[in-house]
Amino acid sequence: MSTLYHEPGASGWPLLWGPLFAVAGFLLELLAGDRPHTPVWLATGAALLLLTTVWVYARRRFLAVTVTGTELRQGGESLPVERIAEVTDVSAPMGTRVLGGGWSVPRKYEELPLRLDDGTVVLAWARDAGGLRTALERARGA
Repeated sequence: MSTLYHEPGASGWPLLWGPLFAVAGFLLELLAGDRPHTPVWLATGAALLLLTTVWVYARRRFLAVTVTGTELRQGGESLPVERIAEVTDVSAPMGTRVLGGGWSVPRKYEELPLRLDDGTVVLAWARDAGGLRTALERARGA
């Protein structure tokens, strides 16, 4: 099935931060005229790489948004597109359930209220709610 909209949740660039920081520290020690602590900088780079790998993995798993012709996937939750009754002009009452399993829409993400076929309203979210709305309308054939 073709993908109509996709946000990966995180790019791979943060994986370079730790090793680059370690290389910069190593070079600064070298420029200062000291004998560089190579094992310490290697361990620092590896530890920071490990931490950012976990962070990127979590963001890709829990903040990814994908719309195909048949489903909307938000984080760990999938919603069949045929269940979506309305995408535009939907108001979200207080306490509306957020798709993806969170308590609220993730920070720095825009919310998009959706009315389902049973009349309930849920909150979808994306960095570009307009793009998500357009993709959902295309998937629904509206």
